[in-house]
Amino acid sequence: MGAGIMNPVMIDIPPGGIGMPNLLSRYAECTIWLARYMERIENLARLIDVTETFVRARSTSTGWLSIVQINADDERFFERHEVASEENVVGFYVIDRENPNSIVSIAHAARENARSLRPLISTEMWMHLNMFTNAVSTLGPSDIRASNLSALCARLKQDCQTHHGITEGTFYRDQAWLFYLIGRNLERADQITRLIDIKYHTLLPSVAGVGSEVDIGQWAAVLRSAAAYHAFRRTVRDDMTPAHVVGFLLKNDGFPRALSTSLRQLYWAVGHLRTDYGLKNGYAAAERIEELRATLAEQTVEDIIVRGLHEFLDWVQRELHLVQGEIARAFWPPAMPAPPANPAPDAGFSQEQSQS
Repeated sequence: MGAGIMNPVMIDIPPGGIGMPNLLSRYAECTIWLARYMERIENLARLIDVTETFVRARSTSTGWLSIVQINADDERFFERHEVASEENVVGFYVIDRENPNSIVSIAHAARENARSLRPLISTEMWMHLNMFTNAVSTLGPSDIRASNLSALCARLKQDCQTHHGITEGTFYRDQAWLFYLIGRNLERADQITRLIDIKYHTLLPSVAGVGSEVDIGQWAAVLRSAAAYHAFRRTVRDDMTPAHVVGFLLKNDGFPRALSTSLRQLYWAVGHLRTDYGLKNGYAAAERIEELRATLAEQTVEDIIVRGLHEFLDWVQRELHLVQGEIARAFWPPAMPAPPANPAPDAGFSQEQSQS
């Protein structure tokens, strides 16, 4: 996962009917990454905010390492920092311009994608993204002090939600909108599986601790990290157990960030590209998404846990990476082979930012 933008291939995607304009493949790519980046910033801000609250309440510092692990940044982080303290982790993920996974870097990448999309996105979208990125770029050490951190995270989350609202209300419903939905739901599916995978194994208490106040507080923090706490309490009347929390985040079709919901909307968007706009190259991606949905649906959460939750989530993450690859190959094929001194991006991923 990193930030930045490269020059995508300029290939027209065929129109879906009379009067439907072509959508350049570079627009498709940039739209997906704009959606992924804005979703990623909101997720990261929420995770930092919840971790700060939990660590402060429990007088422990071990929670900060989980943010590094969720983002698969262990090697990059520990090359520059000896310990995963609050100061080091927050600085690394908010204002560190050398970290491609920091909020300041991701916000810059989002705006560069939006700049490429100026012929497509609304004036309101562009103005808000511009103001948001300018505000993020001015953040410094004083803004991420413990006394200011919660307010900063709240502002970042609100700005991302404002972007989603403006996009929902002003983005024209054509191929570009479907690619935006693909990006948003790919990111949501990836982030929720990473959150569950890391938190499940780091928070599992001893047998004696199951059901304790600390245990329940930890799982409540996981739900809040996914903006799922209130939805969970509305629908799950039983105790807050690991299985109930994991089941809700994986399989509850009414929760917007549940894995099942993201996969359903992802499949819907790819399907409409194929049926409404004649983009038949999306068959391989649609088939892989359908396999993911079927595998999730046919198992109970207890089955998944018994057979190996980590192994299941790891498989889902690999499949999501392959879905992104199928979409890239279908809609922005790689350029002609470049000279040896300047090799072309791998597997058509001219903007491959997925965490690995």
